[in-house]
Amino acid sequence: MIELDIQTRLGEFALNAKLQAPSDGVLALFGRSGSGKTSILRALAGLVRPDQGRIALGGNVLFDSATGIDVPAEKRRLGYVFQDSRLFPHLDVAANLRYGAMRAPGGERSADFDAIVALLGIEALLARKPVALSGGERQRVAIGRALLARPRALLMDEPLASLDAARKAELLPYLDRLQAETKLPIVYVSHAADEVMRLADRIALIDAGEVRALGTIADMALHPEFTAIAGRFDAGGVLETTVADHMPDYALTRLEFAGGTLDVPALDASPGTRVRVHVRARDVMVATKKPEGLSARNAIQATIARVTQNADGPDAELALVAGDQIIAARLTRASVAELGLREGLQVYAILKSVAVGKSDATRRD
Repeated sequence: MIELDIQTRLGEFALNAKLQAPSDGVLALFGRSGSGKTSILRALAGLVRPDQGRIALGGNVLFDSATGIDVPAEKRRLGYVFQDSRLFPHLDVAANLRYGAMRAPGGERSADFDAIVALLGIEALLARKPVALSGGERQRVAIGRALLARPRALLMDEPLASLDAARKAELLPYLDRLQAETKLPIVYVSHAADEVMRLADRIALIDAGEVRALGTIADMALHPEFTAIAGRFDAGGVLETTVADHMPDYALTRLEFAGGTLDVPALDASPGTRVRVHVRARDVMVATKKPEGLSARNAIQATIARVTQNADGPDAELALVAGDQIIAARLTRASVAELGLREGLQVYAILKSVAVGKSDATRRD
């Protein structure tokens, strides 16, 4: 478990954060800039000392003001990846990585070097200096350096925030595989909804120094505060699916889940691979009858669980249950009224295959 219950003041900012979450998988601290996400991460790392409270990871108490425990940052065995890579500019990549390995507990130094280099795809970079690397390459090296220190957990402070779209696309596939292959708990700070939807297993919503809500990615994706922060473009839900088969003649992959099937652009994944799909609410249409003669390939039978109407605007949000999963849809209030959409009504969620980009479908194995 990750356990944190702290109070402190940082200038004019008050941090009063409490959370308790399983330490398996990726926990995202999600919120607007200035909400306190990084301050919580730094307190966990030992870089900020709370005025009072308690922090524990996996049963190990790292801070407890009541008993006087305050484990120094260098002894907490937490790998920290900053927004900027903070590599040593005078050392080549191999030497930067070996610096991380030197910080591992003496009895745990092992032949992880080659495995981590391969995991992060940095074999060809070992002789280069940081100045000769792209932003995405520098971040991969920084992650490798943190991993080679054999941490108990990995803390990542908006590692994609300083990268352009191309460099983000370069780094994201490595982040996809990171937790699955290392099995390390990861605490990931971000204000970007697309990153969180792709990478996280659980989300803690942070606002004004407090944890407003905490839950699984599926639960939090439809939380009103998450939707408000994510904005209209990225708000939506996720489907946990499995690759059923491929249609190479049409460059499509068929995914299956308890609520039906979903055709998406071809994925490089073998049948049986688990895939999470981010479905944006703006891309979902709703029909009261199974459609015919429609170009959209995906018509998923579902039941309306919730209708939330925006009294000050034209839109409404629907939560649709398909099998054991939820699909979000954003419609006009006029459509809701004209179609008689209400809780309990059986409908079809319509989704174009091309609405799901490759960045929206993430391998979870």
